Amino acid sequence: MEESSLRTAGPLARETRAWRLAQPFHLESGAVLPAVQVAYRTWGELAPGGDNAVLVCHALTGSADADAWWGGLFGPGKALDPAWDFIVCSNVLAGCYGTSGPIQPHPEDGQPWGSRFPEVTIRDMVRLQALLLDHLGVDTLKLVLGPSLGGMQVLEWAATFPGRVQAMAPIGVSGRHSAWCISIGEAQRRAIFLDPDWRDGRYAADKPPRHGLAVARMMAMVSYRSWENFETRFGRKTQDWDGRFAAASYLDYQGEKLYRRFDANTYVRLTQAMDSHDLARGRGEYADVLGRIDIPALVVSVDSDVLYPPHEQRDLAELLPQAHYEVLHTPAGHDGFLIETDALSDMILRFMQG
Repeated sequence: MEESSLRTAGPLARETRAWRLAQPFHLESGAVLPAVQVAYRTWGELAPGGDNAVLVCHALTGSADADAWWGGLFGPGKALDPAWDFIVCSNVLAGCYGTSGPIQPHPEDGQPWGSRFPEVTIRDMVRLQALLLDHLGVDTLKLVLGPSLGGMQVLEWAATFPGRVQAMAPIGVSGRHSAWCISIGEAQRRAIFLDPDWRDGRYAADKPPRHGLAVARMMAMVSYRSWENFETRFGRKTQDWDGRFAAASYLDYQGEKLYRRFDANTYVRLTQAMDSHDLARGRGEYADVLGRIDIPALVVSVDSDVLYPPHEQRDLAELLPQAHYEVLHTPAGHDGFLIETDALSDMILRFMQG
């Protein structure tokens, strides 16, 4: 393994490692990345028989630090227990937390790739993860799980490498990106492109297009939560010091928090990758493709999810031959998988033990 320093848009846990491919990486689009590194974390030890590996796939703005953003699933008696399992999580291709992406230096001029970084697909992400697992000596995955963008990777793992996956748990996701989600992502990207500091992605290092990214995040937060969540938390409350609605102030806070830790070009490329998500693309009829994924599957809905509504997960469960369908009950909306972690951990344990 070749170790290298990690250039990121935000802090990484010191346990995060980087693995660099020895050969160029070919994308679905035909573009070739001459040098690729993958940032990843592991927990636990791989069993001599190699039968205890679990892959965690992160959502849109996540990182390899799964124990930070999904800590409620880690520990003794939890779904992810390093005492029993060898757990792997890597930052996705085109990410900004250590894996090759727009903030990494371009090999020709040493400047960030920016918008020159080519578009990638979910399948590109999964093929790169597979190479990392080869490097780690993992031939078979006991379980692949993840929410949202992570759930897209889970489904692609099962479709692309069926012989390597023994069970999967896609959470809060669909088998192909809907027109609803594509439209929301396009509006968010347009907010970034209209930022006055945006220059085709080639902005000064000290002056990123923070306003556009903040607005994109504000739009996203509305779809990540629910009507009930906003109404209960904020209603029509205003702030004493400026008279602003509390809900508006909350969105400002979320937008600012993201632009301080994330990269705008990365946001563009990852949301475009999500739009490419379609298990049936180039494989045949949608129902037939899902019908061939004949492994145990825990399909989880968040009942208040307006971004990936439960009927999409029900459709998945009906078409997957060995699917078990569960509903996570919470008023929190799509982000409920980050909040109701005890209930989610119990679902996964029951599934794996059942």
